[in-house]
Amino acid sequence: MGLYKNVDKRKSVTHIRKDDEVIVISGDDKGKRGKVIEVAPKEGKVIIDGVNMVSKHVKPRRQGQPGGIIKTAGPIYACKVLPYCSKCGKGARTQHKVADNGKRIRICAGCQEDL
Repeated sequence: MGLYKNVDKRKSVTHIRKDDEVIVISGDDKGKRGKVIEVAPKEGKVIIDGVNMVSKHVKPRRQGQPGGIIKTAGPIYACKVLPYCSKCGKGARTQHKVADNGKRIRICAGCQEDL
């Protein structure tokens, strides 16, 4: 039983996408930056490179293959991260704007720069 046990399964993560540069805003890894590896919208979680590192015990599967303990990135709730704005130098709330070609783009709420 955690703090976020009643996550709405129908809502999806809209402010974070794969390959975004993000910054963690709360928790043990607060202030760390990294690239989003994977997004799980139904769970409301993201996996970020170098953030929330967990130890995984791996059993050797083939003869001659080593087993042991490896470090891998674990999932973190998407509400704990913000997209990183390189112009502002901090986490940015996002706004949506329709570009000239008709595509919807995300912009920083502070400096109006494309994310």
